[in-house]
Amino acid sequence: MSDQYVLETRNLVKEFKGFVAVDDVNLKIQKGHIHALIGPNGAGKTTVFNLLTKFLIPTRGKILFKGDDITSMKSAAIARKGVVRSFQISAVFPHMTALENIRVALQGFEGSSFSFWKSGSSLNKLNGRCMELLDSVGLAEYANTTTVELAYGRKRALELATTLAMEPELLLLDEPTQGMGAEDVDRVVELVRKAAQGRTVLMVEHNLSVVSKLCDRITVLAQGAVLTEGDYETVSADPRVREVYMGTASSGERGSTSEESETEAAR
Repeated sequence: MSDQYVLETRNLVKEFKGFVAVDDVNLKIQKGHIHALIGPNGAGKTTVFNLLTKFLIPTRGKILFKGDDITSMKSAAIARKGVVRSFQISAVFPHMTALENIRVALQGFEGSSFSFWKSGSSLNKLNGRCMELLDSVGLAEYANTTTVELAYGRKRALELATTLAMEPELLLLDEPTQGMGAEDVDRVVELVRKAAQGRTVLMVEHNLSVVSKLCDRITVLAQGAVLTEGDYETVSADPRVREVYMGTASSGERGSTSEESETEAAR
């Protein structure tokens, strides 16, 4: 495998009781790129993410990270290697402050995640880095705000900051703009662009405007298989893509992509 690829899948397959959710998928994610997985409901996008981060075990095929076979590794081990994932639904602690959420992430990254019995003052050494991360996503002024009080877009920004706390080399973003209004979408686009500096991003995203603004390369999935791949101009001009994805979007269904629908289809 060329050194230019951070992540590669080889003939990746996932079957559920005879249903093929991921069908012989070969991905090559180039270092430093923002790479998108797009496709209609049930295309297998989130299932691929779950395979890459070992929330699901592949039926067949291999997953390589920087040339190393990580197919048999567990989720925590993959995260420690630098593959870190966000989720469709915001995964932050609602009754902690924004700073405390970042501090928990830093504890995990630094190997002190089981030190919750320690006094808060003993963890203050992490506060400087916490503030840097909060500032990087525009949340410095909300450091002491309880997360449940944050607007949805800011919660997603906080989640991004917690993933960055683990210093990922490959950042996997699952529907980062889902459920957001236009103002929040624009903010998240800029945050993702900033987060991508010095690292590689693989994202599932239903909003084609976001994909066109952010992504260097796009892989289109349909019925669990790769339909086509290329830059936005190439992919958007492909009549097969218009038929299976963009046609659906123009019919008013573009925003309906969800992890739940793919999970249901996989079952």
